[in-house]
Amino acid sequence: MTSEMLPIGVLTPMADGLGISPGTAGSSLSITGLVTAVTAPAVPRVLGALDRRVVLAAATAVLAVGNALTVAADGFGLLIVSRIIIGIGMGAVWGLASAVAARLVAPRNATLAVTFAVSGVAAASVVGVPLGTLVGNTFGWRAAFASLSVAALLLAAGLLPALPRLPRPAAPTGPDHRAAGRPLLRNASVAVGLALITFLVTAHFAAYTYIRPVLEERTGVTSGAVALLLLVYGLFGLIGNFAAGALAARRARLTVLGLAAGIGTSIVLLALFGTVAGVTGVGMALWGLAYGGLSVAGQIWMTRSAPHRAEHVTGLYVGVFTAAIALGAFLGGTVVETAGVTPLLWSAAALTAVSVAVGVLGPGPKS
Repeated sequence: MTSEMLPIGVLTPMADGLGISPGTAGSSLSITGLVTAVTAPAVPRVLGALDRRVVLAAATAVLAVGNALTVAADGFGLLIVSRIIIGIGMGAVWGLASAVAARLVAPRNATLAVTFAVSGVAAASVVGVPLGTLVGNTFGWRAAFASLSVAALLLAAGLLPALPRLPRPAAPTGPDHRAAGRPLLRNASVAVGLALITFLVTAHFAAYTYIRPVLEERTGVTSGAVALLLLVYGLFGLIGNFAAGALAARRARLTVLGLAAGIGTSIVLLALFGTVAGVTGVGMALWGLAYGGLSVAGQIWMTRSAPHRAEHVTGLYVGVFTAAIALGAFLGGTVVETAGVTPLLWSAAALTAVSVAVGVLGPGPKS
């Protein structure tokens, strides 16, 4: 996930280095998100009997290649190629990770395993970005992507000996077999959850993709202070991830709605008081706390809604999530280029309100 999100933290120097505008650089996240959105739902359908351990290792190696190409990019063309490759790797990794994690433990520990697996996604988004920003500020934005490429290669090499063989999951029997034949989108709880995630993640990434210009223009902070604020966001995000996992295991719907309200409140704080450094810090902490828990809480909503089809519902969830990332980055770039950062924040807050309304009015998982 850091591979996908890192441009957020180095957006300004990356755009300068490639000779493009920040809005154009930010749109590279849209490319990655769209490719991931197509890849993730397709992965469980095309893998067949392939060992999931081997697939995860290969996909991680693909991420290494994509990041290496980003390092080598000298313009927008090669940047787009690299982001497409990263999207393919991300779709496979994220689409399988939580489903595989649940298979590695006893059934009673499945929710905790999913929490830890998705915490990697959250950590990459909320901690990886500020750490990458620090590396980029110190050694240049290309060094940040080079570090990711090396880390991905090491991880790919370690997955094969670390994991057991993971063949295709057994087909469900009895009532679960009949349920497995129905399209997932005919499951009302799945459909409502996906709609909520679409609005909420679009809102989040419309604003968060351009958080560096927001902080630089409205709060007037230096590049070092931007990295510090993103680190605050990240640390609170890790807290939110594990807290939300525990809460969502008991009340998935209420947890997701609470996180959506937290994201919306933090964006409104930045829109109203973003020129005040102290309030900006509080807003970033709240934003990290709320968004840090969204991936795992949304994942639990999905698996509780369709427990008999964990791989497929996870792939669909990841596809919708990453498509919303792409849409948010695109819409955010459009608003930034045409209206500025303050209208961007208010637009994102409005979309967050819509997501809360969808979650309140529609059905959710039974537990």
